[in-house]
Amino acid sequence: MAELNAMMGWTFVQEIDVPKSVKELLIDGEEAKVAYKTLRDTAVVTNKRIIISDKQGLTGKKVEVYTIPFTSVNMYSTENAGTFDANAEIQLWTKAGTFKLNLNKKVDIRKLDKIIAKAIL
Repeated sequence: MAELNAMMGWTFVQEIDVPKSVKELLIDGEEAKVAYKTLRDTAVVTNKRIIISDKQGLTGKKVEVYTIPFTSVNMYSTENAGTFDANAEIQLWTKAGTFKLNLNKKVDIRKLDKIIAKAIL
């Protein structure tokens, strides 16, 4: 589990338009709610899951796509950025392990919190 936890941490830098390429990944009844630029990639939050694209290599032509389905989330926590904190955080406890999402101060943590809550509660 420690290896999984070290690998599964992402930083959401700012909200962006939902990429058109994500539409080919969506299933019936799934809709993209919000998208974020990560350090090198993008993350899209839908009503069913979080999809994170991870470009690899120097050219970024190879892309690994991670999916965290909301049906696997047992619990989550949010922590807003404080005076001396650079990032807010969302932590997800799932059947596969724990995932941490770091959110730049430009990202509205409460907006994302509401999307997640609506999807899993």
